[in-house]
Amino acid sequence: MKASLAREFNRLLLLCALATAAAIALASLWPLLLALASYIIWSTRQLFQLYEWLVRENHVEPPDSTGLWGELYTRLEHLFRKEQKARADLQGIIGRAQQSVNALTDGVILIDHLGHLEYFNEASAHFLGFRRNNDLGQPLTNLMRAPVFTAYLQKGVFGEPIELSSPKDDNLILQLLVTEFGVGDKLILVRDITRLRNLEQMRKDFVANVSHELKTPLTVLKGYLETLLDSIPAEQSRLHRALKQMSQQSNRMEALVHDLLLLSRLENTTADESQHAVPVHGMLQRMREDALSVSAEKNHRIDIDVPVEARVIGNPAELDSAFGNLITNAAKYTPANGEIMIRWYQDEQGAHLAVSDNGPGIDPRHIPRLTERFYRPDNSRVTQTGGTGLGLAIVKHVLIRHNGRLEIKSDLGKGSTFICHFPTARLVSKPTAVAG
Repeated sequence: MKASLAREFNRLLLLCALATAAAIALASLWPLLLALASYIIWSTRQLFQLYEWLVRENHVEPPDSTGLWGELYTRLEHLFRKEQKARADLQGIIGRAQQSVNALTDGVILIDHLGHLEYFNEASAHFLGFRRNNDLGQPLTNLMRAPVFTAYLQKGVFGEPIELSSPKDDNLILQLLVTEFGVGDKLILVRDITRLRNLEQMRKDFVANVSHELKTPLTVLKGYLETLLDSIPAEQSRLHRALKQMSQQSNRMEALVHDLLLLSRLENTTADESQHAVPVHGMLQRMREDALSVSAEKNHRIDIDVPVEARVIGNPAELDSAFGNLITNAAKYTPANGEIMIRWYQDEQGAHLAVSDNGPGIDPRHIPRLTERFYRPDNSRVTQTGGTGLGLAIVKHVLIRHNGRLEIKSDLGKGSTFICHFPTARLVSKPTAVAG
């Protein structure tokens, strides 16, 4: 480009020199003025050609020109061809991306910072009934008129997905997961979970029905075993030992049926709206005494630090089951001469029940799964503890129904702490900050 500019400058100097020589020879300025005017007219014509070429939609061949203008046309043509190739490549990538997104069985939706629908794939149209010609640019909440979804978007907390029925078909259960990107833009993934929900409901119904049907035969079996144990002479030790083992296992099965029915009720019913201010101190004090009597042979030390005025709004029976499971588990898994601490405290986040022990602790890799049904870090302890494997699952569901959550802390060889967190809305008195 510098060489072309130098040649053009030399050409202009040569033209001026010739025009000056002609002006001197003719003793007139007209040759010089005519030369400069010709150069300006030629440059202006090149400028108009450049403009006409630039405004064309398809930049085919550039106009014929020489010198600096020819170099400029050549470079612009190169840039145009490079830009057209980049545009074609980008369009191909976009096209392949759209094809791949449309091939997904899950729905994909894009909305802008105002909540207007910018894009959706074919699966979204199938799930939600969107129409490409009419719905693009419309507020998403106008197309999905579900108050729970509108509140979910307005809240702006998308850590957990939301489940709702399709506006196109009430029998279609959808799960929506929102991810924010850019400045207020949102990507929404839509998944059909109808089959999973139906299978889950079938499982819940099966467990509830089977557990209910087991209650009567278990009651009969336990009654006969108790009668036989009372009537068999002590001399028949082998028979007496066998009947005692049968009685113990029937008691264990009865506890399992009880926990299954309780868990089924917690899962399949809504939280009781007629809740009360539950006096926590008396409830936990009674549980401490029960734990001491059950674990008397282990010589546990169980301390309690619960204010007498402590209250929490909730269902007394459900809270009794949740707290009882935590304290019973601590007594079961804490070795002889161990220590257990039951503590209730309040702060600006709400109220908290912490049950700590100095038992063997739990490997961190097991902690995320402890609230699953029948999950045990060490199956060898099933016989030793005699538990059902449903205690922490019950605790989890009770806390969910009370807007709370369960936190588990544990160090191998040092012990474990199970903390029930309740929000401030569940408190009767104003929370006061406490240390530690």
